Amino acid sequence: MPANGTKKHVRHRGLTARDLALIAVFAALIAALSVTVAIPFPGSPVPVTLQTLGIMLAPSLLGWKRGSLAVATFVVLGLAGLPLFAGGRGGLAALALPSSGFIVSWIPAALVIGLLTDLMLRNGRYRLWQGVLVNALGGIVVVYAIGLPWLAVAVQSWEIAAVSGATYLVGDAAKVVLTALIASAVLRAYPIPPAGRPVRDGADQEPGSGGGAA
Repeated sequence: MPANGTKKHVRHRGLTARDLALIAVFAALIAALSVTVAIPFPGSPVPVTLQTLGIMLAPSLLGWKRGSLAVATFVVLGLAGLPLFAGGRGGLAALALPSSGFIVSWIPAALVIGLLTDLMLRNGRYRLWQGVLVNALGGIVVVYAIGLPWLAVAVQSWEIAAVSGATYLVGDAAKVVLTALIASAVLRAYPIPPAGRPVRDGADQEPGSGGGAA
């Protein structure tokens, strides 16, 4: 939320029990979106899933710290052996798949979305068009910049990688807009308090529970 005369220089440190609960809930949400939809697409080794919707939604609502930790929790659980990735895959063997680059891209994508969303909320409220741009940068540009070259090397074909990117671009663009719509509605109706415990600097007053994600 924007700073005012009584809430300057307020920092939030650590994580509270509420923060840990939100991280767990959103890690479970990403898992649910990953395993409920996994549609093979002809000509591409990467199936259509709703994973990126969860990857974008977590940092959009929770901010960079909790959102990135939720995504990292999901990734770690999947690599530990739980069948959370597309097609019910799990374990370190998932990193040997052509789609592995997309798994690697999720944490940096969440960081980008979370940091830019936090900046947006610090300077004002969540704006839909800015949310769309932020989600597109993290959920498409960052994900594709890592995932598609990895795919091209794995299948030894830049043509297949390019076709895959073009094939999924429309769906990913729709998820970008949907994420921004959800985040805008949720943060307007129920502003999620920043992560951590407030630490006052000087004589500044302690903030209330309202405000955007952080």
